[in-house]
Amino acid sequence: MNIIIKQEQVEDYKVTEEVVKCAFANAEHSDKNEHNLVSRIRNSNVFIPELSLVAMDKDNNKQVGHILLSKIKIMNDNQILESLALAPVSVLPEYQNKGVGRCLILEALREAKELEYNSVVVLGHPEYYPKFGFKKASTWGIKAPFEVPDEAFMAIELHANVLDKVSGVVEYPSVYFE
Repeated sequence: MNIIIKQEQVEDYKVTEEVVKCAFANAEHSDKNEHNLVSRIRNSNVFIPELSLVAMDKDNNKQVGHILLSKIKIMNDNQILESLALAPVSVLPEYQNKGVGRCLILEALREAKELEYNSVVVLGHPEYYPKFGFKKASTWGIKAPFEVPDEAFMAIELHANVLDKVSGVVEYPSVYFE
């Protein structure tokens, strides 16, 4: 399998939304609306085109995955810190468990670091994301704005110690809840 990761282009949007829809069709913890979330984020001020990436199977000239990182804030009474949310990462079912998601996540984190972002927050599988360096967000006193298992709400520092003096509640933009 010959996978390349590239920035999503406008002409990819329709295919991307189908990939996202298919990726979550049988997912246990899904409202089956992730493709609509991707569309809403793209049309908002939290969208970062450089952090919307697609995985292409070069052998079949086919899009097989997508990842999106978008702007969020971590807030408390004294500070507002811009961060990123990883949501969602999508891989077609027949390409899952073959390293495509791993490639997407690693490239998205690399690109976010290069763009000088400091951290990424994810709500996800507690046995999967730590492989990339994610830790419980509560380690830094960062909380979700809704009830979630502590081990499923995670963050990663893209630069050393950037979250050491950070705490607060993540504020997701309204497009996440429409």
